[in-house]
Amino acid sequence: MLVDGPSGAGKTTFAKAVAARVGLTVVHLDDFYPGWSGLAAASRMVVEDVLDPVRPGFRRWDWEADAPGDWVALDPAESVVIEGVGAVTEASVTAARALGEVLTVRLDAPADERRARALARDPGYAPWWGMWAEQEAVHFAAHGHLPVDFALEW
Repeated sequence: MLVDGPSGAGKTTFAKAVAARVGLTVVHLDDFYPGWSGLAAASRMVVEDVLDPVRPGFRRWDWEADAPGDWVALDPAESVVIEGVGAVTEASVTAARALGEVLTVRLDAPADERRARALARDPGYAPWWGMWAEQEAVHFAAHGHLPVDFALEW
């Protein structure tokens, strides 16, 4: 399952709830965005690393050191829920389908509610909100037209 949507839309909450019900692992793009300017890079990492058919995983991002961290290996036989801004792209859907069935979900919520949720979760995010929103706009301009299995306001 690929779960996308703008910051604060409820992706993590939704993904955790679904994964808990069906016993899946959740892969959070927040764990590997390569810094605050790394949305597009993380989208590529979903395709190249997380959905690799032989050696899936990702290089964790060390936010404190602002540098790459440890490699997190995933079981190639295990289905996962991948959630984060940038999870649904044409390339990620194609890569996921090559591995089996895939469901795609896009979540959203009103902008003021999303911002309040995101800043309540991480007050240190405030100085980066505008920069991140610009990257989201680029991502959704390029990929927001892709059909998804479920589009929800959460």
